[in-house]
This record gives sequence, structure tokens and C-alpha cells, in this order.
Amino acid sequence: MAGPNLHRFHPRLLDAWAHYDRRQFGADAAAGLTVGVVALPLAMAFAIASGVKPEQGLVTAIVAGFLISALGGSQVQIGGPAGAFIVIVYGIVERFGLANLLIATMLAGVLLLLMGWFKLGALVRYIPVSIVIGFTNGIAVLIGLSQVKDLLGLPIDKLPADFLTQLGVLAGALGRIDPLALLIGLASLAVVVLWPKSYRMDIAPDHWRARLGRAAAHVPGTLVVLVGATVATAWLHLPVETIGSRFGAIPQGLPPIALPALSWASAKLLLIPTVTIALLGAIESLLCARVADNLADHPRHDPNQELMAQGVANLVAPLFGGIPATGTIARTVTNVRAGARTPIAGMVHAGVILAVMLVAAPLAQHVPLAALAGILMFVAWNMGEWRAFAHLRQFNLPYRTTLLGTFVLTVVFDLTVAVEVGLLLACGFFIWRMSQLFSVSRPDQPVLPSGTELRRLDGALFFGAVGKIEGLENRLAAGTTRLVLDLDRLIWLDTSGLDALRQLHRLLGRAGIVLVLAAPQAQARSLIQRSGFAADLGPGGLVDRLDDVTDDLPDDLPDDAPAKAATGHG
Repeated sequence: MAGPNLHRFHPRLLDAWAHYDRRQFGADAAAGLTVGVVALPLAMAFAIASGVKPEQGLVTAIVAGFLISALGGSQVQIGGPAGAFIVIVYGIVERFGLANLLIATMLAGVLLLLMGWFKLGALVRYIPVSIVIGFTNGIAVLIGLSQVKDLLGLPIDKLPADFLTQLGVLAGALGRIDPLALLIGLASLAVVVLWPKSYRMDIAPDHWRARLGRAAAHVPGTLVVLVGATVATAWLHLPVETIGSRFGAIPQGLPPIALPALSWASAKLLLIPTVTIALLGAIESLLCARVADNLADHPRHDPNQELMAQGVANLVAPLFGGIPATGTIARTVTNVRAGARTPIAGMVHAGVILAVMLVAAPLAQHVPLAALAGILMFVAWNMGEWRAFAHLRQFNLPYRTTLLGTFVLTVVFDLTVAVEVGLLLACGFFIWRMSQLFSVSRPDQPVLPSGTELRRLDGALFFGAVGKIEGLENRLAAGTTRLVLDLDRLIWLDTSGLDALRQLHRLLGRAGIVLVLAAPQAQARSLIQRSGFAADLGPGGLVDRLDDVTDDLPDDLPDDAPAKAATGHG
């Protein structure tokens, strides 16, 4: 149940289940199996790149992936550990430790749950696309940089979280490249890039080679790399760093539930990491859900329900040692193209990963880290929207400044700073552009009483545009006894604009000139009347039409008393 202003908790699974049948389950099971196979190497790779153990990525894919599908507001979205979180999680672990990462993730889950409950899902859509592209490309660069160490087999114990320091450490170790690790990493990257993709193949190929390619395309290239590199490393006893040599054996099954120690001091310390995880999780999941809506003929996702599901998933997964989770575009697209019909496919995907973990976990110790680095290099490249840089010339200065500023700040500082500054830039440019749309013009003079000057206000008279009516009293013709402002095209008036009109009224009164406001629209009229300004203007000071302006002037003009403060709310 929910109050009138709160979102009603209603997972999309309930609607799908009402008309579920065996045919739909067959499609969902096949799609879930495919996505589970795709997610398996990515879950381990994302966890390792985030500075945690590979099993924590698997646990996140299982627990959070199941809950996001079961409780979410999308038909086909797949949740789990995401590449976008790598840099964030790595920085939190380096600075605050693993225990505080789990606490921050749970607190972010609560925040996401509240965002959905209070129907804030639609607000995420108001983040400008320039900011989204900027921080996404920045994160992609940082992911790629973080994999240079394992790709080249550099003997570095642990990379620092800071970008510039990372560059220095990597540059200092370039003389000790491991040729074998580099060969494995490049070969893995080449296989992932060149392996046939199902979405690039003909749906019904005729030639046997095309049919063979279509069959191969159903096997994910990441799985081919994972199996091939693991078999080669174990069989040939290749002297390269593996999951087992760095992390030890992966446990077979989910760990027991454990509640991390939470204190008020920790909560205050983790405020920024919590907000960062929640913000990024909300943006990524809702962007992913929108992509899925465009790919499949399903009902549109419910953004508030999706946020609530993300919240529950991020609240529960850390109890098993899981890391932050969100909607993942690559796995969601795979799910759609594999024929998923309902959220059951995502739940099956989680079950597939659990089954593999129960049966084949010991084999994962032979996975070479260079192969996972090659996979993540491919993920980083696909994650970035690099064409946006090439197309910057086609856009205006505010767009270019916001995108590049967000990108640079994400790389050099962190995502929180980048989004904050990006939003400030976007808001500043928006205010400037809106102020440019406001104008004070002198239209063709209609038949008005003698001594009357007419000015037309176009656009929105708000705090960013009030400067354009300041000094208007000094630009009137000599002998003016009345100034009429035509408000028919004034689409918005805020309290700062109202105060500017009050000031104009006062200054005109000192000069013996009457102010008349004509043809205001509903919003402006309401504010003018509620604030008491209409009464200050006096009889005939606020008229419905220009034609209502009469020859009569009031006997008493406004005095020199200070303008009354605007008390209305626009």
C-alpha cells in the first residue's frame, strides 16, 4: 500500500505472471541461459577490476540480478555488477575499506528505495545528455587505464585510485612488461572483437557458412575467451598471474548472511560515496531500461518501480558480500535479442550463474587475469560514446563545455565532482539561454491615448532576465504620461520578475508616469493579484486587453515610498 503521493510497490513480474504460459517460459529460459553465460566472465572481471574478490561479482550477479528482475519495473532489464561502478568501487575500497563499501552500498539501496517511493524516477531523465556522455566516456577511460596493469603483466602490487598517480606508476613499470601476459591479453581482446555477433548476422542465413557463423554467434565471445584462456593456462602450465594465484579458490555457493557493523560515524563518513552509488545506479538503470524499451515491443518500464527494485537489490546483496549493482545495457540488450519475454528471463540468468558457481567454481582459479583485462578493454571501448567528441563542432558552446568539462573532471577527479559541476554548468547555461529568449520590444503603436508608450514583453521574466527591464523608465519618449506593458506573450513571471515590475512602478511614479499591465496570461495574473501588486497599480492598472486602456488617468500617482516586497510564489 502507498499514500496518494507515494509510489505503489507493484513489480512488473506480477503483470507478466497473470498471463504466463509454457511458450513464454521456453523463450525466457533460453534467453536467461544465454545472458547467464555472458554475465559469468563479466561479473568476475568487474569485481577484480573494482578491487574486490571475483566471487563478490558472482554473488552480486546472482542476488542483485535476481531481485532486480523479480521486483523491477521493466520486462527485460538485467541487473548486476556494472562497468560504470568499477572506478567508484575501487576508489571507495582504497579510501574506506571493503566493510565501508558494503555499508555505503546498503545506504545507497535505502536512498534508491526512497527515491522510487517518492516518485523521483522521472527526475533522473532531466539530467542533460551532455553530462551523461561526459561521465560515461570518462569512466570508460578510467576502466581502460585500470586494465593496463594486468594486460601488460606489470609487477605492480596495487594501483592507486588517483588518475594522475596511476599514470605515473604505470609509466614507471613499463620497462617490466610480461610478453606472455601481453600475448594472452591481446589474443583475448582480438577474439572478443572479431568473434561473430548474433545481432550482426542474418536472421535466416541460407549458405552453410552463414549458418555456421550464426550458430557460433550464439556462443558469446567472452565465454570463448574465458574457456580458451583457462584451458590453455592450465594445460600448458603458463607462468602468468591467475585468479587462483591472486585471490585463491572461489567458494562453491553463496556465503552466509552477515550484517556489516554500522555506526553513525560511518554513515556520516560515507555520505558522498552513498550518494555517488545511488546517483550512478539510478542513472544507469533508467538509461538501460529506456534502451530496452526501444528494442522490444513491451510495455514501457516504470521508473519508480525500477528504482525501488534497485534499492532492494543494493540493500540485500551486501549481506552476502555483494558490491553495488544496477541495470546493465550489454546484458539487457543480449537478453532482448535472445528472445526474452518477461522478468523470468533475468531470474533464470541469476540461477544459471549460481549453478555454474556450485559446479565449476574450482576451475576459475586457472583463469588468467590478462584474459579478463582483454575482455574489460573491449567493455570500456563499447561503453564510451566516442563519436560524440568528433561531433562536438555540430553543437553549441554550452553543450561542448558541459560535455568536455564533465569528461575531464570524471577522469581527473571523480564522478561526484563531475556531475555536480556538470549540473551547475548546465543550469548556468540554461539560465543564460532562457534570459536571451526574453525581450522587451516596441511594437507597432496601436490606437492608444495621447502620451501613452507601449512595450511588449516576450518570454519569461525571471531572475535571470530582470536586467532587461531595468532602466526602462529612462528610455521613454519625452512627455510620456503612461507606460503600457503588453504581457500577452509573457509565458512566465517569477517573484524576482515581479519585484522588478514593482521597482519600475515606483520609479515611473516618481517621474509622474502611470504603469499599466495589459493582457496578462493566467500565471502572471495570478501572481500579480496574489502579491497585492494589482491593488498597488490602482484602478485601470491591470487590464485584460490593450483595448481596455482608457484616457482616464488616476488622480493620485505612486509616491516615493520603497517598493513592497513581493509576497507571492510564482
